[in-house]
Amino acid sequence: MLGLGLGGFADGIVLHQILGWHHLVCTTATCQPESVEMLKLQNRQDGFFHLGTWLLTLAGVALLFRAAAAHRAHATAWSGRVLAGAMLAGWGAFNLVEGLINHQLLGLHHVRPGHRHELLFDLLFLASGVALLGLGTILVRATTARRRPPPAAA
Repeated sequence: MLGLGLGGFADGIVLHQILGWHHLVCTTATCQPESVEMLKLQNRQDGFFHLGTWLLTLAGVALLFRAAAAHRAHATAWSGRVLAGAMLAGWGAFNLVEGLINHQLLGLHHVRPGHRHELLFDLLFLASGVALLGLGTILVRATTARRRPPPAAA
């Protein structure tokens, strides 16, 4: 959950605001506003997107707090690697869902709309999702496998 929220923030902050490559919904081929009114609309839509990612992050923090309470009650070992792996997997899941649904199925926007390599940027975004999801899953599984007690002898 934290990875979904933080992945969304990374997308919104870096691709929407810093690089200005796209907004949540694009109405022109390059996704660049043609008027102040259009810019206001795009900023408002991006604001709703950020509200959603903030709510996902807030839910992730609540789940983490709940897990901390369970940790105290059961005295299980915590791992920064498991947390990092789960967050990477969540970020990858965000990129996959965003890339497949918003970029490809709905066509709300592309990573670099109007760029001559528009599809390549979209595919690289999807590939980053697969890589982050895979890396995070491997990190979680490898860490939790090391912590399991060996099977009892028969």
